[in-house]
Amino acid sequence: MSDSIVIIPTYNEKENIENIIRAVFGLEKVFHILVIDDGSPDGTAAIVKGLQKEFPERLFIVERKGKLGLGTAYIRGFKWAIEHKYDFIFEMDADFSHNPKDLMNLLAACKTGGADMAIGSRYVTGVNVVNWPMGRVMMSYFASKYVRFVTGMKIHDTTAGFVCYRRRVLETIGLDSIRFKGYAFQIEMKFTTYKYGFTIKE
Repeated sequence: MSDSIVIIPTYNEKENIENIIRAVFGLEKVFHILVIDDGSPDGTAAIVKGLQKEFPERLFIVERKGKLGLGTAYIRGFKWAIEHKYDFIFEMDADFSHNPKDLMNLLAACKTGGADMAIGSRYVTGVNVVNWPMGRVMMSYFASKYVRFVTGMKIHDTTAGFVCYRRRVLETIGLDSIRFKGYAFQIEMKFTTYKYGFTIKE
């Protein structure tokens, strides 16, 4: 059994999904993985199901019909993780824009570092983004600056999608009240966590 689960939403990730699963399972800490697949036409779900034979106790999948959005994928995953009593619940992309090795840093921040929410930030030490066109980097960077200004949150990377939550955060904030579906979902989750007075570390 593991106390930690990594939720990976997928839509057409057949190029990456096996590699990212193996990378997470190759870490010294035992993580479980829950894939939320939004009806990928490229066969992503079939790859995951094939790997479940190899990792029956560690790899799980929820299949949804059609592209229902990032926010609803994560909320479905969070509810699943809460039901299954995981203490540390992660958000991570399938495309290696998040380094699986950094899961250890996020976990340490929550497990021993006093954080209720740990954010793998792209901007806490300048700008650290892999394979992004400059326009997208600038938009994300200034969006985060704007959100900081409006909300008063002391978070550099408000749109980051590489996050660890303690279960009590997700149990407390009322997942059904989260309204945003796309990238604004990431901002809303952080702001809601902040509003409830939880400790956030980047």
